[in-house]
Amino acid sequence: MSAARTTTNGSRRQGATAKLTLLPLITATYFMVAGGPYGLEEVIGKTGYTAALWILLLTPLLWSLPTALMVSELASTLPEEGGFYVWVRRGMGPFWGYQETWLTLAGSVFEMALYPALFVDYLGRLAPRLTAGSRGLMLELAMIATCAAWNIVGARAVGTGSIWLNALLFLPFVTMVVISAARPAGPAHAAVAADHLDFLGGILVAMWNYMGWDNLSTIAGEVDRPQRTYPLAMFWAVSLVVIGYVLPVAAAAHARVDLSVWTTGGWVDAGRAIGGPALALAVAAAGVIGAIGTFAALMLSFTRLPAVMAEDGFLPRIFTRHSARTGAPWVAILFCALAWAACLPLGFLRLLILDVLLTGMSILLEFWALVALRIREPNLARPYRVPGGLFGAIAIGVPPLVLMVLGVVRNEIEHVGATNELMIGSGIVLLGVALYFASPGSRRKPGAQPPAQA
Repeated sequence: MSAARTTTNGSRRQGATAKLTLLPLITATYFMVAGGPYGLEEVIGKTGYTAALWILLLTPLLWSLPTALMVSELASTLPEEGGFYVWVRRGMGPFWGYQETWLTLAGSVFEMALYPALFVDYLGRLAPRLTAGSRGLMLELAMIATCAAWNIVGARAVGTGSIWLNALLFLPFVTMVVISAARPAGPAHAAVAADHLDFLGGILVAMWNYMGWDNLSTIAGEVDRPQRTYPLAMFWAVSLVVIGYVLPVAAAAHARVDLSVWTTGGWVDAGRAIGGPALALAVAAAGVIGAIGTFAALMLSFTRLPAVMAEDGFLPRIFTRHSARTGAPWVAILFCALAWAACLPLGFLRLLILDVLLTGMSILLEFWALVALRIREPNLARPYRVPGGLFGAIAIGVPPLVLMVLGVVRNEIEHVGATNELMIGSGIVLLGVALYFASPGSRRKPGAQPPAQA
């Protein structure tokens, strides 16, 4: 999309609405990336405590920090609605911009089905009868509807709500860390057997837990002073996520919580082992909060993509419709909510690995766009620059590329029926290429405007 059209449309939609400031941006980013240590159960269960702690410390250095640096430069340089789609399109052309959005939205189909399941799982720990039978599915649908309504109210409402949800989410884990630290180490349990150790699988799960730094770039038109706010938000959000992951796992390791509890919902059992039934209930309640907060924050990000794609002619113009009062793209929000609801029956680990593959590929495109813009537009005003000149811009993309290669290897051994996840992922990538050439936007001349909505 042309910068002029995006800026004009963004200003028209957002000029009269309250914008996200630094603290709501930090807390919303935290929910997009983490939403608490939930989801780390698979890392601990696959690798044991020592390896899990190493993975949680090394993965942000190789994955999160480079991504946060890249996002800080590009989001402050091109603070436009659509975020990473705009970066890739401007740096590498409309074909790659389309693929960036396709990979992100395809990954979101697999990812967004996870959070309603986690919501019901942790709610079931609080009130098993409430989630029994078909009630669980109804509650998942109700959660999606609630988050959609919350998003239609506007980005500021989601960001401000994230502050309060973060506070409630952290309380049980702060309590867990304090109680564990005040006690001597518990009796040792057996480590994960060498023949069952899945270090690479643990890294992939950790990559998923550390993904999402670029997501809030899609609402740059709704952020106050984005050139200054984004780099600060990235720094504080990275710190918050690492601390929020490492300390609870270290507390569970110190208390020697049995490794057998580390399946989905395992943090409730860890809370019970450390602080008794009351803490277990608090952890379960925080799991419900974390699932809602993460789903709502990710919906805030993903639903901006169909809107800007429609502005470029790649989707029907109806997706460009925004609320006159809040500026929220209400048609895109409702459409995405329905699409994600249709994917609720799918399973956790395979969904997670496919999401890492597809979303990881979209993140690599963003790193390449960073380099392309450095070469093509060296004089572009950059309020924040990745250190090291062009070499630094290239170098920070190498560790994520290595991790993605490892992810491709792991996807090849994960089977779904008669095929493997690498083949499924490849099919989704090829479908994105075909959809681009089938869309009216691919046949438009550069700078041409899409037809007006009737």
